[in-house]
Amino acid sequence: MRSLRLSRTFHYMKAMILAAGRGERMRPLTDSTPKPLLEVGGKPLIVWHLEALAQAGIEEFVINHAWLGEQIEASLGDGRAYGVHIYYSPEKPEALETAGGIVQALPLLGDEPFLVVNGDIWCDYPIANLVAQSLSPEFLAHLVMVDNPPQHPEGDFVLNGSLLATDGEPRLTFSGIGLYSPSLFTGLAQGKRPLAPLLKTAMKEKKISGEYYAGQWFDVGTPARLQQLDTLLCRCGFSRTGSPHGAPCGHFTRRVESEPDN
Repeated sequence: MRSLRLSRTFHYMKAMILAAGRGERMRPLTDSTPKPLLEVGGKPLIVWHLEALAQAGIEEFVINHAWLGEQIEASLGDGRAYGVHIYYSPEKPEALETAGGIVQALPLLGDEPFLVVNGDIWCDYPIANLVAQSLSPEFLAHLVMVDNPPQHPEGDFVLNGSLLATDGEPRLTFSGIGLYSPSLFTGLAQGKRPLAPLLKTAMKEKKISGEYYAGQWFDVGTPARLQQLDTLLCRCGFSRTGSPHGAPCGHFTRRVESEPDN
C-alpha cells in the first residue's frame, strides 16, 4: 500500500504568490491599488505572506502580476527588505489565471516541488509544515483544505483520508495554499488556463493529496471582509510582524466570515 503522507526530508523550496487578479469584487479599492497591496492589520496582504513564508525558511519567491503590477514591484523591490529574493512574472496583456500563471513561471520555479499561495487570503496555517516536507513521487499536488465559508457553502473537493476527490460529501474549500510538482504543468502550452480542471483530472487518477486545517482562514474578497479582517487583526493584537500579543480572539474566524457576498 502506498503512503498518502508527505515525506519529510531536508530540501530547498521556492514559493509562488499569486498576485495577478484584477480584484473586481474589491472595486473601487482596486481601481488604483492592486489587491495584494491592500492593507490589513497595518500592512499589505502580500507582506503577510512574504513574512510568514520567510519565517518558515523560504528564501526565493516568484510573484506574478498583471493589473497595476508595477506598483507591486515598486513596493516589494527585490525582496531584500524581507531577507528574501523576489523574481517577478508579469502577465501581459492580461492575467493568465492560476494554472496559466504557474506555467509561465515554471522556468523561475525550477524542477522541484514548490509552494503556491493565493495573494488574496489571510491564514495562520503553519507553513513550516509544508516547507519541511516533500511530495511523494506518485502525487502531483498536496492541498490545504478548510471549512466552507458562507460565501462558498458548496465547497470545492472531498477529503477521503489523505486523498482529495471531486465527488462525495462532506465537501471542503481549497484554502489557496498548496504544494505542487512541476509535473502537473509540464508540457502545457502557455496562455490563459484555470487550475481546477487540472486538479480534477489528477484527482480521478488519485494523484492529489490533501489535509484539513481548522485554524483561521479568510478569503479577503470584498471591501466588507477586508474591513472586518483589518478590525479584528488590530483588536486581537497582531503586531506588524504578524506575532500576536497574547491569545487570539475567541470567535475570530466565525465573526469575520459572518457576512456572505452581496
